[in-house]
Amino acid sequence: MLYILLITNAVTLSKISSKAMLEFKAKNNQYLISILSVTAVSLLGLFVRDVIDYKIIGYLLLFLVSILAIFFEIKPVLIAAVLSALALDFLFIKPYYTLHIDSAEDALLLLLFFVITLINAVLTYKIKRMQKAIHIKEAKANTMKLYNTLLDSLSHELRTPIAAIIGSIDTLQQKNVDLSPDSKENLLDEIEKASIKLNYQVENLLNMSRLESGYIQPKLDWCDVKEIIYNASNRLTEELAHHKLIINAEENLPLFRLDYGLMDQILYNLIYNATQYTPKGAKIQIDVKYEVDADYDMHMDVIKKCVITIADDGHGFPENEIDKVFDKFYRLQHSKTGGTGLGLSIVKGFVEVQHGTIQLSNAEEGGAVFEMAFAVDSLPINTVENEQ
Repeated sequence: MLYILLITNAVTLSKISSKAMLEFKAKNNQYLISILSVTAVSLLGLFVRDVIDYKIIGYLLLFLVSILAIFFEIKPVLIAAVLSALALDFLFIKPYYTLHIDSAEDALLLLLFFVITLINAVLTYKIKRMQKAIHIKEAKANTMKLYNTLLDSLSHELRTPIAAIIGSIDTLQQKNVDLSPDSKENLLDEIEKASIKLNYQVENLLNMSRLESGYIQPKLDWCDVKEIIYNASNRLTEELAHHKLIINAEENLPLFRLDYGLMDQILYNLIYNATQYTPKGAKIQIDVKYEVDADYDMHMDVIKKCVITIADDGHGFPENEIDKVFDKFYRLQHSKTGGTGLGLSIVKGFVEVQHGTIQLSNAEEGGAVFEMAFAVDSLPINTVENEQ
């Protein structure tokens, strides 16, 4: 445990030091950009100072400071404001190349320019800080909302299988209870089912954490999509016991460069979701097609797609909630209790990380239709056979 804590602390310190170095470099870059920007505008102004009034150059410098104030911290902006006033006086107000000003009007104009520039920089910075504070407050509120939603969901979703496992194990361990072989087998089955359910919830949490951190990098390899579909559906034999599963795939469907593990999780989540939110006896149909996009310019490559459609003849989704079902922790308003609302958001993340798209719609005759399209490389089956 001490070893793990030391490693954790070391990693944390390295991240903090790296972040501090990046912030230090970023601030130095802001100072450099501020100085170079004022210098560049001043040099450009020198070429045209005999043609245009110096007040126009003053407006340009004021505009430059305003732009810098939007993106930079206050100190680099103040330096830009001071340098702008000095450049305006030294280069563009007569007599040139001196800080002396002959005209009272020019002196007043320079003073006003400097004051307005400083006020503009400070006000812009304060507005930016206020907006940042508002965003942080909103982010904290959203985080708390998501945390409470997750806690409420997990309090049921994790507690139920854990309670089933503990209860079954406790019964099996009781020496004063004589259990028949069938009873023991039933208890072991309960432990297995609860363990699978618990593992599913934990996997969803880990997958969402990986998606949020941007850690997932797809491992693309030649995959047989039909094999992935059958593997995912075989793991859901019990859930599919009261549903009619139909799998339609084109003959001689090629292999596609996809991530086998991510595709397995995508299909598992979608099939599982269909079994949970459709009535008993409902049909779940999976279609797999290979499409070549005909709408392309003659100078562009042909776009090849793997299109997977999962449809059911259940009740479908409320039209006003279809756009929200892929959001994290979102659950339909009148859905049954239970569930974390992570399954579909993970599906969307796993699809997009493989540069695919997913769309949800309601079928005209009733039921939900999930359509996924992956623009990926394909390899005909006969090519593989010839290579063997």
